[in-house]
This record gives sequence, C-alpha cells and structure tokens, in this order.
Amino acid sequence: MAMSNPTPIRRALLSVSDKTGIASFARALQGFGIEILSTGGTHRLLAEEGIPAVEVSDHTGFPEIMEGRVKTLHPRIHGGILSRRDMVDEAVLKKHDIPPIDLVVVNLYPFRAVTEKPDCDLATAIENIDIGGPAMLRAAAKNHLFTAAVVEPEDYEPVLAEMGANDGGLTETTRFNLARKAFEHTAVYDGDIADYLNTLQSPDEEDGTDGDDGDAETQWPPVFSTQFNKQHDLRYGENPHQEAAFYADLEPPEGSIATVVKHQGKDLSYNNIVDSDAALECVKSFTDPACVIVKHSNPCGVAEANSLPQAYELAYQTDPTSAFGGVIAFNRELDPATAKRVIDNQFVEVIIAPAVTEEVLAVTQAKKNLIVLSCGWWHRQLVAPLWQANPEREQDDLRRQTVRPASLHLQQVLGGMLVQERDIHTLGRNNLNIVSKRPPTESEMRDLLFAWPIAQ
Repeated sequence: MAMSNPTPIRRALLSVSDKTGIASFARALQGFGIEILSTGGTHRLLAEEGIPAVEVSDHTGFPEIMEGRVKTLHPRIHGGILSRRDMVDEAVLKKHDIPPIDLVVVNLYPFRAVTEKPDCDLATAIENIDIGGPAMLRAAAKNHLFTAAVVEPEDYEPVLAEMGANDGGLTETTRFNLARKAFEHTAVYDGDIADYLNTLQSPDEEDGTDGDDGDAETQWPPVFSTQFNKQHDLRYGENPHQEAAFYADLEPPEGSIATVVKHQGKDLSYNNIVDSDAALECVKSFTDPACVIVKHSNPCGVAEANSLPQAYELAYQTDPTSAFGGVIAFNRELDPATAKRVIDNQFVEVIIAPAVTEEVLAVTQAKKNLIVLSCGWWHRQLVAPLWQANPEREQDDLRRQTVRPASLHLQQVLGGMLVQERDIHTLGRNNLNIVSKRPPTESEMRDLLFAWPIAQ
C-alpha cells in the first residue's frame, strides 16, 4: 500500500460501552486541540472527568429519541464520517453545514455478555443489539482514507503515540489496519446476534406449527458462523512445503491448546499443536496422576499411577521406541523430579501440563529446543475414577465441569464442515450393557474402562 502524509485529526466522536481507558484517551485528544463529540454515558463520564465534549444531540440539533434507539443516525454524523476530504464532498459539507469527523471511537453494546446470562430473555437481547455503533464503525472503516475507526481500548496508546509523532495525524497504513479491525469487530458482533437468535424457537415453532419451509425442528442453525483469532504463524504446515497458521476461538476454554503459555523452546509447528492437543485431551480423561505420550497423533503410552514420576515411567515403558520425539502431557502440575527424569531418559519435542514452576524450568533449560507449555486447569475438582460405582447422573455432571457446555467439535471436509457436540459422555459401570457370555472380572473391567478413553 502506498504511504501518504499523515491525516490530521481535528474532530473525534467517542461512543463506547466498554469505557476502559476512554477518559485518559479523551484527555490526550484534548491535548492535541481536538474537538470531541460524545453520546449518553460516554458524555456523562467525560463531564465527570472535566473533559469538554459536545453531546451528539447538540451537534445534530436533534434530540435522542426512542429511549436512545436513535441518536447517531443523522446526516450531520454520517456525512461528517463519510465525507471525502479531497474536494469531492467539500461543496456538500459547506451547503449542509456538516463538519468532518476524522476519528470514530466506538465499541458496541455488550450483546454476548448480556445473552450469556441465564435470566436473559428475548426482549433484553433485542435492546442490546447495537444499530448506531456498527453503522458509524462501518462508515469510518469504509472511509478510512480520511477517517480512522478505533474499536479496541488496547489501540488507544499506539494511536496516541503515532499522533504524537505526526503532529496529531495518523498514516494511511494505520487507518487501513484500524479499518480492518473495525470490520472484523462488526462481523463478530453480527455473528453473535445470528447465533443467539438461531438458538430460539420462532413463534410458529412455539405454537406447534411448521415454518414456511416445513423443515423438522433442529438445534442446528441454517447458517453456522464462527470466528477465530490468529494467534501466530507456524513454521510450516503438516509438511514443509505447506504454509500454516494457528487460530483460536474468540473465547477458548481453559486447559486447551489455545490457552497455552510457552515457557521455553522453539516455535510450535503444525504437528506439535496437533499432537499436543491429542495428548492433552486424552490425559484429561484420568483423575489419578496420569501421563500420555503421543507420536503422530496417536497415543503410544498412557498410564495412571500414585505419582507423576511413576505415571511417566509406566507410560514410557508401553512403547519406548515410539515415545522418541513425542509429546508428553500430564494432568498435574509438573514437578522438577518428573521433568528431570523425562529429559534424562528420552528425546521429547513438547511437554505440556496444567502448570509449570520456575524450579521445573531450571531443569528443562538444559534442553534449549524443548518446548515446555502450561495450559491452565480445565477443572478445579477432580472427578471420580471411571470405574468407581457412582450414579451415572452424578458422574456425568462432574465430568461436564471439565468442558464448556457450548463446546463443539468441528471437522472440515473439502467444501464443507461437520459440526457436532463434543463427546463428553462418561463410560462407567452403571451405563454398561454387558452382552458377553462371561462378564468381565474386576481386573478386566478396570482395564476396559482405562482403555476406553484412549481408544475413543
């Protein structure tokens, strides 16, 4: 993209639901001599902070109406945001007395947070659908050659830093990158609304009649929309000639490969992530200290024991040859003794555990390329062993604490996507149907129930 001279900011419109840092940002804008327009709660906050701002209704000459449903949808707002400053729209601005707006700082009504509350009803959800905010953001992003759109409080500081270096102006590159963020923000927002509405029954469905299309009732929406944030590029994909990147859910569950913290080692590869995910999801199935060793996506050693070092020894002895260069996952905080035994005993690509101490890192730093990850805890309370004679419902309820209720399993195929609920079913003594002529012995039952989560 060709660079241009920084465009000065003379007038900014601030209208935010998340008011984190907005007062400090507005005060800094004031220091540049920028006129500030604001709405409702934002205007009240700025007034309390002693920061001069013109309320939007005073700017437009038209009051907010319909309990705030209509306040920024006005030609004096959108004309100011969308006007081209290269003489094309100068006559229109002058004729209608529309001052240009060079900076739009907007984040939207908290629709997702509101609708995730158990007591949220449809009327409440509808009133938390933002209309004016997305319209202003899209207008500013469309007109990014002349208008900057800021949606993230984390961007306040870099925006101010660039303005400080450019006499109060922003470069075209920055405005373009901010526009991209704005469109991403509104896309996620619209997806949240569509996803929520698709979880509800229509009036026709509620009264027992079919809709116009006559489709049978289903929990799956007609359009499946999802968004992922890029965490980082990867060295390469499954093979060296393939490029790749890793994307995470917008709200990844704790204790997942998407929430890992890398403490040491080289960058993760595509295969590192695939194997780490397989090892981590398998080790979550066990409640006693457990170790899972994965190579090429398949478990080659799994064990439960009374201690983590013992679990590792048993898992390693399952298949020492395949364990070479594998990924090792634990379901307990990694301790120095276990870490030392692993690195002294074999070559390993990745070690992953819920938590890793500084004492462990003092041991593992002897292997500079070894990747050491902590993923956080996927549950606070360990569930009962699978073979323990607990009521089925109690055991299912305990196990469900380890997985987000809305968590889905996605499987891409060429030209499409398969979507299903994650398999969090617990196999225990009380939900087995034994059809063999001889029932399994106690030892065989323990082995079967141990093997089930590994073979799934």
